[in-house]
Amino acid sequence: MQSKKAFWKLASLLPLSFVLFLSGCDMKLAVLNPKGPNAQSLADLINWSFWLMLVIIVVVFTLFTIIIIKYREKPENMGYEPPDQHGNTLLEIVWTLVPVIIVIALAIPTVKTTYALEKPPESTKDKKPIEIYVTSANWKWLFSYPEEGIETVNYLKIPEDTPIKFKLTSVGPMNAFWVPELGGMKYTMDDMVMDLYLQADHPGDYLGRSANFSGKGFADMEFTVEAETQEGYEKWVKEVKGTASKLTKEKYNEIIEPGVVGRMTFSSNHLNYVDPDSLEYCDYNYYKNKK
Repeated sequence: MQSKKAFWKLASLLPLSFVLFLSGCDMKLAVLNPKGPNAQSLADLINWSFWLMLVIIVVVFTLFTIIIIKYREKPENMGYEPPDQHGNTLLEIVWTLVPVIIVIALAIPTVKTTYALEKPPESTKDKKPIEIYVTSANWKWLFSYPEEGIETVNYLKIPEDTPIKFKLTSVGPMNAFWVPELGGMKYTMDDMVMDLYLQADHPGDYLGRSANFSGKGFADMEFTVEAETQEGYEKWVKEVKGTASKLTKEKYNEIIEPGVVGRMTFSSNHLNYVDPDSLEYCDYNYYKNKK
């Protein structure tokens, strides 16, 4: 009797504990605070998956509660032994088909969203994407603008409402490029250049980070995506070309050495003397030997 009272006393505290737990959380999770079309697609997929699984949980726990109450041991059925039964064909069909239906309901929107994100956003498909090469190194991010002829470290500028085609690669270990408010994550790897489309719908600063552990400086491997108006972006490009220093091969080799660095801006980029699509680009020893 005492154990039952203790159980219900503990159960009565669960709703209060849940409320207190939520009160300490920031409800604006970055992945659920989309600021671009790709991020919105992913947020919709997450929400669909969440509500579908919530319905499943409610149904399962409802059936579980009904069964443990209805078929619990009582004084009038003490010692009852149910008869042996071969099985129920209808039930076996149901509990086989239900998981299949659940998997299909999750798989179809997931596959459609995944393939859609490999192309520029539909809302701006008529605009020419800006191409930016992203190079991860221990422990910093380098952003090269081939058309503008500039390069930045640990931050980048983009215009709003314009698709950005990122070309992802790595100097050193595999890493992962992720801007939660603008879209999904994709790996940066040696011997490979990966494409990723992102877009910011509004001006603002969006935090990006490494999503793959790569050593002791991993926690400092963050960058900022600064979305500007088209006029603001063009003004920034003009200022960089007129005031920033050139990125020399020696300076580049120094930057990619393991270590944490701050923000940097250059009026040229390393694409002038390194081919991102060559295997040589992804050989870290190549850079060290060229010093």
